[in-house]
Amino acid sequence: MNWRRLIPNSISSASLIFGVLSIFKTIEGDFFLAPVFIVIAVIFDSMDGRAARALGVGGGDFGKEMDSLCDMCSFGVAPAIMIYMYGLQELGLAGQVIAALFAVGGCLRLARFNCNTGVVHGYFQGMPIPAGACFLATYVVSGYQFSPAVLAAVTLVIACIMYSEVKFPDFKGKGNPMYRLPVIIAVIVGAVMLYERPGAWPFVAMFTYTLAGIVNHVYRALTGKNKLFAVRGLKEIFDVYSF
Repeated sequence: MNWRRLIPNSISSASLIFGVLSIFKTIEGDFFLAPVFIVIAVIFDSMDGRAARALGVGGGDFGKEMDSLCDMCSFGVAPAIMIYMYGLQELGLAGQVIAALFAVGGCLRLARFNCNTGVVHGYFQGMPIPAGACFLATYVVSGYQFSPAVLAAVTLVIACIMYSEVKFPDFKGKGNPMYRLPVIIAVIVGAVMLYERPGAWPFVAMFTYTLAGIVNHVYRALTGKNKLFAVRGLKEIFDVYSF
């Protein structure tokens, strides 16, 4: 047995374990640990690739497929069950379908990601499924109480954004440009939300990230801006003097 491959695969397995634990906690009605376990699964998911590259075993098909299967459970199925049990039950079958569509959006996102790993660089094509899962998880513990209809709409929007052409920054300093105006709009909205409910900062952070990606996509489509005035990092938000 190659122990170097065992380590990253074990980390992926830990992500899956916490996704399953989240499902169990949702069934028990524990809407604190259920979303917390999803966030912990995201943390483990962020470590397996780094561990594989550090050990010189990255890029294998087995690891890629295992990672996707673990992601589908922890960030597709677990959040779908959680959000239905938490806030969509009043909608009955419609709520179940909407929650299921979140899992479908995540599945499509993973499949496209696996197909485009050699093509897409420098940005995320569509919201990454861990980010979509974190959006729902942080909402559950945020203290916000959207109506079932509003929550259903939000869940559908996240599902669609995961399998969309919206380009989200990968924070590596290159690739898809983030422009000043969309970032400022998102930060202002996030600041207002944070002022109203400081304890909800994890959800506010996810909401701001999501809004920035959407507004930036619309802004680029409407203006046809090129990379000349792109904001490639947080520091450059304050260095760009022209819209």
